[in-house]
Amino acid sequence: MISKSRWSRLPWQKYTAVVRQDLSETYSRGLYKWLVFAPIMGALTGLVITLVAEIILKWMWPPLLDYYLHHPLAIVPGIALGFVVAGLIMQYLTPDPNEHSTEEVIRSYHEHQGAIQTKPFIPKLLAAIATVGMGGSAALEGPSIYGGAVIGAWTWKRLKRFGLQPRDRRILLISGAAAGMSAVFRAPLTGIIFALEMPYKDDLAHEALLPALISSVVSYATMAAFLGAKPLFDFASGTAYTRNDLLWSAVLGTLCGLVAMAFDITFRKTRTFFVKARLPHWVKMLIGGVLTGLCGLAFISHYKGGLIPIGPNYEAVGLVLQNSHSSAELLVFGFLKLLATLFSLGVGGVSAMFVPLFLTGSAFGTAFAQSVAHSPSLGLYAAVGMAAFIAAGYKTPLAAVAFVAEATGGHPFIVPTLIGAAVAYAVSGEASVSGDQRLHEGVKRAQNAPPGQESGVAIESLAHGAHRNEQD
Repeated sequence: MISKSRWSRLPWQKYTAVVRQDLSETYSRGLYKWLVFAPIMGALTGLVITLVAEIILKWMWPPLLDYYLHHPLAIVPGIALGFVVAGLIMQYLTPDPNEHSTEEVIRSYHEHQGAIQTKPFIPKLLAAIATVGMGGSAALEGPSIYGGAVIGAWTWKRLKRFGLQPRDRRILLISGAAAGMSAVFRAPLTGIIFALEMPYKDDLAHEALLPALISSVVSYATMAAFLGAKPLFDFASGTAYTRNDLLWSAVLGTLCGLVAMAFDITFRKTRTFFVKARLPHWVKMLIGGVLTGLCGLAFISHYKGGLIPIGPNYEAVGLVLQNSHSSAELLVFGFLKLLATLFSLGVGGVSAMFVPLFLTGSAFGTAFAQSVAHSPSLGLYAAVGMAAFIAAGYKTPLAAVAFVAEATGGHPFIVPTLIGAAVAYAVSGEASVSGDQRLHEGVKRAQNAPPGQESGVAIESLAHGAHRNEQD
């Protein structure tokens, strides 16, 4: 009979301890928990965003657009009414009418460890529906990103007793935003990359990679089950590009970067002015609604057809690429679209400008192809313009290229769009439509270091960050 002391010294027990240690190290971050929590959040986000998309894109905007095109004088009062409704909702049913959409998500990530108020969730979604559905120059990505982020924070609050840590709240916030973006554009890769790029101008929220991936795919699948999986802006694209196309893509990226930089700076100053203005929020919104409506009225008074620089504008992508618009018309459309976006969101409209930026880029890119590059590949230059404007406006170059590839079906254009996006990102410098995006801490410390010590400070910051992650 083996004694207890001798049994404890058997070799297999030593090997079992080694295996336990290896497994503990392998699963030290608890990644397996996201296999449970991320799908729940993704499914909830997909359902909510599907409902919002149906309300705006099926029930509200199509009949209203048709009415506006046949009764142009109704544009200004119609948009103004929607904006006043949104302003009243935000003023009386939310704690801060100036805090919403992507800005609230970014601020929560950086300043509140992912904590975001869930009580005004429904009022803010209703305000977004009123802003976009009545003709504001914005689209569904604002309420989708915000809605997904709030659902992520709600998931953490409700399920934290099942093993979620305090630091997981920020992860769920960003993962929910990714799920919202993925669903609304039916582009899961774009949702993942955009949400990870969103908090920073020069970095990614790496810690949210796996849950963002899972929640985005589930959210996309949920919405696709109801609305289909066809690319949102599918258009015919060629399979080849020339060396000249690559050179022209760099030139187009430069031009888009300069225009986007001017718009970014103007938008931030306009937004600051209206935030500080001592006027009731609904009055600010009324001013914005009237000015937005005048942009739409001015355009269709001179150019006939279905193209109009207001509303969600999903239908405008196909219209721009029909080769039936002069370069002058496309340029006027692009600039009025930026102006309408400035008035819609600068005064406090509830949404974001991902679609206005890429739509402006597609108009400028098509005009560039027709008048400068003299190329028949209008789709290529439209895609480059889209990616360039998004990269320069939101400081999300990777998401810009992924979006063009997924949402338009233009995969052969990846290399030209990479060039255009990279050039536009560099030319636009630190300008961004978001006032809450930040530089990575290591970059900021390196910038402030004495000459000759930048590299040492950056390395020290990276080492400090790695040590902090180990402690977490």
